[in-house]
Amino acid sequence: MSFLNDGSSYTNPYGNHTVVDMVPEDMLHLIDSHWYGFPPLNDMWYGILAFFTGTTGVLAVTGNLIVIWVFMSTKSLRSPANYYVVNLAISDFTLMACMCPPMLINSYHRTWVFGPFACYLYAGIGSLTGCASIFTMCLISYDRYNVIVKGIGGKPLTTGKAMAWIALVWITSIAWTIAPFFGWSRYVPEGNMTACGTDYLRHDILDLTYLWAYTTWCYFLTFAFIVFCYWYIVAAVRSHEKAMRDQAKKMGVKSLRGDADAQKKSADCTLAKIALINVSLWFMAWTPYAIQNIGGMVNKPMITPLFTIWGSLFAKANTV
Repeated sequence: MSFLNDGSSYTNPYGNHTVVDMVPEDMLHLIDSHWYGFPPLNDMWYGILAFFTGTTGVLAVTGNLIVIWVFMSTKSLRSPANYYVVNLAISDFTLMACMCPPMLINSYHRTWVFGPFACYLYAGIGSLTGCASIFTMCLISYDRYNVIVKGIGGKPLTTGKAMAWIALVWITSIAWTIAPFFGWSRYVPEGNMTACGTDYLRHDILDLTYLWAYTTWCYFLTFAFIVFCYWYIVAAVRSHEKAMRDQAKKMGVKSLRGDADAQKKSADCTLAKIALINVSLWFMAWTPYAIQNIGGMVNKPMITPLFTIWGSLFAKANTV
């Protein structure tokens, strides 16, 4: 055991001062040798991380709790499509309610202080709720596609069907989450040592296959599916609006729509726009974390403790 200048102990077996200095001994077996090459982070970064996480946590927990409460207390909102929205709110609420407090405490101590099992649990909750969010956004995107693109030709969404899809979302998310607990990759501390996630630095065949499969299924394929849905939604809306304008011009009238039809079409398009904005924000929030995971596998030197802070901040911002 060695000591820092201020008298606090550190556990770096290499003897030099690094970002790993404050890590408890029971966590050292999870630390990749890559992190021993970086000096301790400036305390300013831990302060920024704590402030941003705390602010995001308050906004995410209260905002998503309000969504859940309004849905539960307003019968008129309990449509099948809105079950997807509430499921998204539940996922994001769970993520920040469970992950914000540990992050604040660890930022204060400048390292992970809760032990290995809590690290696994923390990373597992992040994976579970992150997967549930993106899969739910796929459901929301397809629902808008079914309503706007297929129109009367699409099969209406029922409450039973919506609940079945939501159940499948959580089952699939659980499957990806528990895989590292059974040896297909593992969960380890991030480079800033205040959070835990997937191990993208250990280039074992089990780690590589899990991360490539996980990233492909939970990021690339889902995002491609969402883009497909919205590509056709935008095309359908433009085509329909053009046809309506051309027909109205031929008939010499201002519009072919009645008030009720216009309101319904406007509501459908507005919901599609809101969903598109949410998906776009999700893409911006999780892309840095995806780059972080891929970078760790293909270009390890690009991954630094400061880089992992930004991946964590952007990912958590998605819950707002």
